[in-house]
Amino acid sequence: MNRRALVLFTLILTVFGLQAQGQARDRIKTLKVAFITEKIGLTSEEAQVFWPIYNQHEEALETIRRKERMELRSQISSAEGLSESESEALLGKMLALQNERHGEEQDFMANIRKVIPAKKALLLIKAEEDFKRQLLQQYRKRKGGG
Repeated sequence: MNRRALVLFTLILTVFGLQAQGQARDRIKTLKVAFITEKIGLTSEEAQVFWPIYNQHEEALETIRRKERMELRSQISSAEGLSESESEALLGKMLALQNERHGEEQDFMANIRKVIPAKKALLLIKAEEDFKRQLLQQYRKRKGGG
């Protein structure tokens, strides 16, 4: 196989891999919406107001996670080679992102409390944890780990 064909083949595999990841992510999102709706018992009126707030919150968290991956993870894994000032700056970034995440969680709960009762807000927290646990169990089953 010549070099050009190899590059093209690699590119095609990468695109298909990313598309499959996107489809899997969309499927998980759909399952999560159904799971949460059922577990917290949203009325149709509540759901109309709840889901836009929830989706905005999820997007904000994803932005924070992306920043963590891009700005922190690779540098932390090579922390042994960092100078003290580089370590200080990296630690500062990490704390800033933790504060950003905490602020987002607080804002989200404040907004959610305006549209669903407190009991449903607590059930939401439980439903999210239950969904993560089930997703992890399914993943482990498929990978043969348990």
